[in-house]
Order: sequence, then structure tokens, then C-alpha cells
Amino acid sequence: MVSRNIVGGLLGFCCVIGVSGCAWFGGKDKPEWVDGRASSYPPSQYLTGVGQGENRSMAENQAYAAVARIFKAEVAAQAKDWEAYLVTEHDEVASTERRLTIDHVTKISTDKVLENVSIGDAWYDPRKRVHYALAVVNRSQAETSVTDKVVSLDREIEADVAEARKTTDKLTKVRALRRAGRNLVLREAYNTDLRVIRSSGQGIPSAYRVGELSGELAQFLSSNLGVVLQISGDQAEPIQRALAQGLVREGFHVTADSGGSDAEFSELLVRGMTRLMLVEVQDPNFKYVRWCSDVEIVERSTQRVVGAVARGGKEGHLTEREATAKVLRVIQHEYSSEVAQAIAAHIFGEVPLPATVSMPAGCPREASAGKR
Repeated sequence: MVSRNIVGGLLGFCCVIGVSGCAWFGGKDKPEWVDGRASSYPPSQYLTGVGQGENRSMAENQAYAAVARIFKAEVAAQAKDWEAYLVTEHDEVASTERRLTIDHVTKISTDKVLENVSIGDAWYDPRKRVHYALAVVNRSQAETSVTDKVVSLDREIEADVAEARKTTDKLTKVRALRRAGRNLVLREAYNTDLRVIRSSGQGIPSAYRVGELSGELAQFLSSNLGVVLQISGDQAEPIQRALAQGLVREGFHVTADSGGSDAEFSELLVRGMTRLMLVEVQDPNFKYVRWCSDVEIVERSTQRVVGAVARGGKEGHLTEREATAKVLRVIQHEYSSEVAQAIAAHIFGEVPLPATVSMPAGCPREASAGKR
């Protein structure tokens, strides 16, 4: 692939020496590709995109974006088949997460395709004072690049599924299935790109389906890797409820530490302590409440701490009661989103947590506001 800088330099050079057909600096003949017809780049061999702007750089960027939109539109059309794996709930938070995850997958696959894009031609319209650029993708070159990626991901997926189905270690199984599922989503994005690149519109069939792997993981989490919650301290009940909601959204079967059969056979214990403290400040108008919380993930069979999270902050309002209510809302949001996601990412083996953490500064372990 010729780089953007080299292509741009060649185009500028040919214009300076007056090569016929090069009209970047204001040739009179408008190229046919400006109106979407690029006979020099037949559709059977190339994908093309046209961009325009007030300068050369803007026109090129718009041309690259035009090519990217071809692939993004197709990936977005296929995204509904992947949503069940990526997100399990359908509320506002989950919708935002689902959109961001799909956007991330789309960007990764599209960036791979755009490695094969170059600027094939350019033109300047002196009457309108508009620059135009034509971006082209050689279908054959792009097909080779994307096919290699699909085949590589297939090997990784097969290895992870095989590991998940033969191991007796529950965490290993969960992490292998999770990797396989996420790689399968990415593989399907690449395969969607491949169908766009190939004139036949055909991709490479997969041995697995996203829904099947997501269902296998969900079933195993529900029946074999339960999570027990044990949150104590100030405002423990609403905070524990928020954390439970977040973990359920991440796909876990969650119970309270009440001594029932579900709790007895659960593999992981998530225990935490939260404290709220009135902060004495010289402010005649506002009252401030500081909060601190630490959470540990414990293997119940060995009582080994395998991960820990600490959070804290300060909120102010007109009265102590209002400041406390505001703090509680902040903690609930933190637990249902960031803390739950951090715990899930650790269990899934995606982002490891430290085994120990220090409480946030200014939050002594021995003090408590006692606000329940």
C-alpha cells in the first residue's frame, strides 16, 4: 500500500510538471469520479469513496471517511446479533454500553480495512474553490489482509473453546468462554467487512455462533459460579442492592449472604464496607459528607482474596441530610456501574485487580457517621 504522504507527493508533483489528467491545482476538466463514476477503478476490482473540503487535507480525510462508512453501515446492520453477548440488560446504561462496545468493535475492524486505502486521484474546482479527493481500496489486497485476520481469530476461538470445555477449573472455563465470545464478535465484524470487500458478497463460515457461546457462558455463570454479596457499614442495604443490579447486568447470578442454599454453593464472595462522615469545613452555606468504600473478591473455598477495589469522594449540599442523600446517590451509581464492571472484568480475566488496596485518603477505618 502506498502511504498517504507518498500518494499526496506524487499527485502534487504530477500537477507541477503538467502531466495530462492531473488537475489538483485547477485543471478545467472535472473528473468523472467527482460525480461517483470512476471508470479507472472498476467496481469489480475497487471500492471507492469521494471526499471534498476547503483544503487538500480535509478532502482526503473526507474521502477516507466515505470508504469507512461503507463498512461501518454494514457492521451496524449486523450488530443486533451480537448484542445478547455484549450486554444483557436493556436500560439506559446498558444501551450506552452496547453502543460504545459496538462502536469499538466497528472501529477495530474498519481500521484494518483502511490500512488498504490510498488516494487514487484529486482535483480542485477553482470556480467553487473546493478540493476533491478519491480514496480507493484494492479489493484483492484488502481481501487478503482481512482474510488473514479472520483465520487467525478462528484459531484463537477454537483454542479457547477447547480449553473451556475440557478444564475443571471454573474461573478458567469462564475466562476462556469470555475470550472466545469476544473474539467471535470481533471475528464476525471482520467477516462482515470481508463480505463487503468480496464482489461475491460471501464471507467465511464460522464454526460457532455468538448466541451459542453467550448462552453457554450465561448458563455456566448461573449454575456454577454464583456470587454472594456481603456489604456492611453505612447505608449498606441500598448500596448492596445497587451492586447486585450491576453484577446481574454483567451476567452473574447474585445472592445475599443470608445462609440459603444459593449462598452456600456460590463460588465467590464479594464483601465490602462503606463509611459516611460529616466533614467540618468553614462554609456557612454548605454541609459536606465524605464517603469511603472498599470491596474484596474472595474465593469461598479457600478464603483467598483475589481482587480488591477502593472508592471514595465528597459531596456537599445545603443541609447534612441533603448532602448524605446526594452521597448515597453517587455511591449507588458508582457501585452499579464502575465497581460492578471492575469486579466482572477481574472475574472474566480482562482487567486484573490488586489483591489489596488502601482506603482512600481521609477515610479512617475506625470512624463512621452511622447514617443508616
